[in-house]
Amino acid sequence: MQTIRVGTRGSRLAMTQSTTVAEMLSAAAGIDHELVTIRTEGDVLTGPLAQMGGTGVFASALRQGLFDHRCDVAVHSLKDLPAKDLEGLTIAAVPAREQVRDALCSAGDLPLAELPAGAKVGTGSPRRAAQLRLARPDLDVVDVRGNVGTRLARVRGREDAAETSTQAPDSARGDLDAVVLAGAGLARLGLADHISELLDPSVMLPAPGQGVLAVEVRSEDAAGAPLGSALTAADDRRARLETTAERALLARLNAGCSAPIGGLGRLLEATESETGSGAGSVLRLDTVVCSPDGTSAQRAEQQVELDAGLSAEEEIAAAAALGRRAAEQLLAEDTGLLAHVVDT
Repeated sequence: MQTIRVGTRGSRLAMTQSTTVAEMLSAAAGIDHELVTIRTEGDVLTGPLAQMGGTGVFASALRQGLFDHRCDVAVHSLKDLPAKDLEGLTIAAVPAREQVRDALCSAGDLPLAELPAGAKVGTGSPRRAAQLRLARPDLDVVDVRGNVGTRLARVRGREDAAETSTQAPDSARGDLDAVVLAGAGLARLGLADHISELLDPSVMLPAPGQGVLAVEVRSEDAAGAPLGSALTAADDRRARLETTAERALLARLNAGCSAPIGGLGRLLEATESETGSGAGSVLRLDTVVCSPDGTSAQRAEQQVELDAGLSAEEEIAAAAALGRRAAEQLLAEDTGLLAHVVDT
């Protein structure tokens, strides 16, 4: 391999994320890289995300690019990737997690608690919409599409952030009081100044995999030189364990990536954990399932202690078991909300 071909979506955010990964792998492997732009179904269709065919709307074309050998590596936002692995492909690296919280970007930089009754708040995510309604049932939650700049430009006073978007070519400007976006995406694009408030997970639990990139390759290439060693160097233990638990939760529930479910894994080292055991770590998983209208929610919490002597494979197995256990708790205590989560 003389050059690492990195498959990416064509949006500004995707190109930024993929460039970061490409440079990381290229430096570790000591070879050049090139970006291969692949248009996905999610980049072309213009309807609400929740009605665009379930999981993987942004991922399937990139994965086909791997199977067709048009690229050697595909870079995904992990929250957009179906929870069940695809035979022949491997998530070979999960780089360090960035900002995990959702960000409110509002006119006048008002925090969520100070938005006036009836304020129009935009989001394309059923999870965010449901939790917004749960926290502030007096808000008018509006469905929005488009790239980050297009969504920001919907907020009064932030019209200059507008970008061209194939998803929302005729998008309005300045017609909303606020939008909710991923804090990590804003930071990666250098737009963190637009953040009015990073929403606490107790108010808005992030999507499983939020703030994390997934580096996917053909399984036969995962360990081969020089790419294999570069992928190993890029993999972050904390991000891998946290997202393994989050994705196991989704997989057990057969939940789509657009479902109104939040899940956040947190790896606490011994000095941070509540056990104070002095050895090992504690991996905690918090979850919430909401009705789409935000009138009700169901929560579950589980944790597991990771002894200091566990191997990497044993830690990953424990993380996956944690996610399944949280899913079983939700199933056992279901009041009917899981009907909004299962991807049929």
